[in-house]
Amino acid sequence: MSSRIFPVGKFERVGAHSHIKGLGVKDGKAISIAEGMVGQTEAREAAAIVVEMVKRGKMAGRGVLLIGPPGSGKTALASAMARELGEDVPFLAISASEVYSSELKKSEFIMQALRKAIGVRIREVRKVYEGMVTELDIKMGRHPYNPYQQIPIGARIRLKTKVEEKTFNVDEAVALELASRGIQVGDVIWIDAETGRVTRVGKCEEAPEEQKYDIGVAHKVPLPNGLISCEKEFVHTVTLHQLDIAYTRSSSSSLFSLFFGGKEEKEIAPEERQKVDKTVKEWVDEGRAEIIPGVLFIDDVHMLDLEAFAYLGRAMESELAPIIVLATNRGIAKIRGTDVEAPHGMPLDLLDRLLIIKMRPYTEEEVKEIIKVRAKEEGVDLEDAALDTLTKIGLEASLRYAVQLLAPSLEVAKINKRTRVSVEDVKSAQEMFVDVKRSVSYLKSYEDRFLK
Repeated sequence: MSSRIFPVGKFERVGAHSHIKGLGVKDGKAISIAEGMVGQTEAREAAAIVVEMVKRGKMAGRGVLLIGPPGSGKTALASAMARELGEDVPFLAISASEVYSSELKKSEFIMQALRKAIGVRIREVRKVYEGMVTELDIKMGRHPYNPYQQIPIGARIRLKTKVEEKTFNVDEAVALELASRGIQVGDVIWIDAETGRVTRVGKCEEAPEEQKYDIGVAHKVPLPNGLISCEKEFVHTVTLHQLDIAYTRSSSSSLFSLFFGGKEEKEIAPEERQKVDKTVKEWVDEGRAEIIPGVLFIDDVHMLDLEAFAYLGRAMESELAPIIVLATNRGIAKIRGTDVEAPHGMPLDLLDRLLIIKMRPYTEEEVKEIIKVRAKEEGVDLEDAALDTLTKIGLEASLRYAVQLLAPSLEVAKINKRTRVSVEDVKSAQEMFVDVKRSVSYLKSYEDRFLK
């Protein structure tokens, strides 16, 4: 029986815009290549002004419309705007077609999307017992319903800081927390004085030698200062939609919903949302929370109908509204469900509330830089000739197609026992995975075999 050793690494999922860290604008001027953004300097500078307006509270009742050809970076720009507003600022990207593919009503789907893009940063001060565990003795007893099983019925624990050291007797709830979280001597922990919840902060740097390991994954932390009994501030960031769901579950009279939460994709009554809004406003007034307007990005917005546009326009003017960024690649188009032609397929009254930013096609040099950035993000080592080939593909087919070929090209290179991707690897991947133009051309050659 043979055994194989597989390399172990951290789990990574590289998203389409995971490389974007911000707009890359300094003192009002866009840097050509910065923070994952390449080119589109005029659009990025305009977006930076919008971000400043948001920070100053001057975007109420307004939205942004990004116009440009496919693959010009509209979603990337919206994502960069969210990054500029802050790390925990919610960013939700949807396509207008999703409004009609959901089981929910249009108005409910849009409302849920809006509230998913609004964050609430909640600050909570709680009394905790903090320290390094120097002694731990968990007492086990017989399970009340299973005499063959032992469960924690209490514990004796000794905590130490730089100032003091104390021993505590804790009940079965805290003992169960200590056992389930695998707390050991040398760990720095927090015990919530009210709930008994135990949080393992990490392994103490001053832990006893017998509790230290040559190889270990535990996070090293210093011995806490101050008293063992202290107050800690906890910061949680949730969305309004998450609060809506939590309130709906807690107030549900259904036994199934009470224990299992029910199905999340359901309509929420306006009265329940109003109660959540009232509670959040009270938290804000008390200084316990702050509202974080996020970014709701709706691509292919020309696919919405008049009813959806009207609802979106009304939501834009509400007190609790995210920054709404719309995108389209249409010039003059019919408004869905009507025979009326309008700019970008949108009603004029909504267009009047939008700041319009134009996106232009990427140049050859910009396409090359974007591919380099994506290759680095995905861990693909490209030969110069392979990079040139992908750049040419990006110009002739599409940038998205060229970026899509990165991962398959790397797999082809591995099959050929290479660590760097060559031109041959790219061309092999290109033959296996065709672009849209070639796929259409291929099927056209078989049209005579189709049913007519």
